[in-house]
Amino acid sequence: MSLFAFAGALETGFLFSLVALGVYISFRVLAFPDLTVDGSFPLGAAVGATAIVNGVDPFLATALAAMSGAAVGLITALLSVQFRIMNLLAGILSMVALFSINLRIMGRPNLPIYGRATVFDRFGELGDFGLWRNVIALALFAIAAKLLIDWFLKTEIGLALRASGENPAMAEAQGVNNAAMIYLGMAISNALVALAGALFAQTQGVADVSMGVGTIVTGLAALIIGEALLRRRAPFFGTLGCLVGALVYRLFIAATLSLGFIQAQDLNLVTAIVVAAAVILSQGRGLGIAKGGMARLLARRAGGRVNAASE
Repeated sequence: MSLFAFAGALETGFLFSLVALGVYISFRVLAFPDLTVDGSFPLGAAVGATAIVNGVDPFLATALAAMSGAAVGLITALLSVQFRIMNLLAGILSMVALFSINLRIMGRPNLPIYGRATVFDRFGELGDFGLWRNVIALALFAIAAKLLIDWFLKTEIGLALRASGENPAMAEAQGVNNAAMIYLGMAISNALVALAGALFAQTQGVADVSMGVGTIVTGLAALIIGEALLRRRAPFFGTLGCLVGALVYRLFIAATLSLGFIQAQDLNLVTAIVVAAAVILSQGRGLGIAKGGMARLLARRAGGRVNAASE
């Protein structure tokens, strides 16, 4: 593997670790199988690229992209909570609708931003990082997101969110508003995915309406590989597994491509095999936890703090 390919694998790995963190919030913490990801990823790219083309500061454009992802997450949660549409179908409906919405935002199937200032250009002004500019910048984004999630999941609201995902009935009995937790968790999850989409468009120099295809599978691959490697389900190790899994997955793909074992058109097949193998491995090592006991612990802590605060 060449140095350029290695740097590219790290760059993509750190970027998709943001997607994995979003998937971790929805799938693992909230227990909400969300397919909105395949639409919110290109949504972030579309909003970020459109804003940059129209002269908006790249950092503000990236923030707007994350906010658009949060809005879409709220819509998916609304379909599930308010209109009683099952979680999987709610995500599919949002994903399908976003294809047309993204076309409307960009006004075309793809929108180039070559020659426009990006967050990476601004970061490059701090020093001459050369080949590693994007890698370092994306590593900072990924680590910052991981640390923020770690902190959030230890707060009163974070404990309530975890309790709601583990056992909604137990959480509700302890005074947790499950509907509010679904709205919050889905907003955070899709904001992270849209953030990754905006950054991806800036690394590639173009936003494309079809760039979200397979995003959910890639995020799941990183999440499951990280869990299989770390074998711990505590939030700190869960978020760390997202970073480790994304890097390992992308390095594996880059290595196999450089050795000629697979071709670019085989990536989806390889991803499916890797995810299946990681799931089988994780089951064999007993990564499952006692959900009832964990839910009671989290619900009591969250409910106790909420009750104390109300008093």
